[in-house]
Amino acid sequence: MSVLNNTKFISAVFLLTGIPGLEDVHLWLSIPFCLTYVISIVGNSVILSIIKTDTSLHEPMYIFLSMLAITDIGLLTATMPTILRIYMFNYREISFTACFAQMFFIHFLHCTESSLLLLMAFDRYVAICDPLRYASILTLPRVIKMGLLCVLRGVAIILPLPLLLKRYQYCETGVLSHSYCLHQDVMKMACSDITVSSICGLTARLLTMGLDSLLIFLSYVMILSTVLSVVSPTECMKALNTCVSHLCAVLIFYTPEIGLSLISRFVKGYSPMLSVLLGYMSVLVPPLLNPIVYSVKSKHLRARIFRRFIK
Repeated sequence: MSVLNNTKFISAVFLLTGIPGLEDVHLWLSIPFCLTYVISIVGNSVILSIIKTDTSLHEPMYIFLSMLAITDIGLLTATMPTILRIYMFNYREISFTACFAQMFFIHFLHCTESSLLLLMAFDRYVAICDPLRYASILTLPRVIKMGLLCVLRGVAIILPLPLLLKRYQYCETGVLSHSYCLHQDVMKMACSDITVSSICGLTARLLTMGLDSLLIFLSYVMILSTVLSVVSPTECMKALNTCVSHLCAVLIFYTPEIGLSLISRFVKGYSPMLSVLLGYMSVLVPPLLNPIVYSVKSKHLRARIFRRFIK
């Protein structure tokens, strides 16, 4: 018995889950997932291609947008394979190693996207509150360094999470609540004491999305105070209009993430369907809607897209 208790079942697997109660129509549900994947990849790729080839768009706002598009493509690439194989082939098994790797990339890319949204809020703050120093503050080398810092920050904060989970014992095959691996979901499958991992996960969440959302909120408080001090209503609306696309991206990203984190940690007896839907929204909706939002609201980007397709 002691040998059994000290055994880590490295060769065991987790079982992923689709939408509960709709197992009979999983093949049909794979169609909207495939369409979402294709539209998201094409939309973000078009954004990247236009920003790369058009030198007039080599500005901090569009460089941050290209980083956001790369992050969204990476998030889709990390999650969509396991989602599609569940709905198309009913293949639910995933090994421990693959699960921990997927979990790292999902949380790392979420952390990176949160950091990029904060940088984009800082970009809007400088452009509105200190426009005369905008070019000197957000230079191209500095923007690139800020993007690299987002990546390093994500690795430093997220990497300990799968490493801790890998040390735990898993007594039997665990059935996860989602079609992909998340830290709080995998953590509940462990037979060991998960106190340290739970504290690290909550700390990582507070240091990334919690801190970033607070700083984004403060940046918009300062933006509003600056804009409201402008006498001309026309100039006031013009300044706020440049923030609409970023505000939409923030709401699209943070709403399902915060909801999923809160119900998984603090709410007891919640509907599994709610958790699954919020999970899909957090990984599929931002890559799908971000290119649409920025293409609609950015006049320069929209003009380049029209010109590209007309050619």
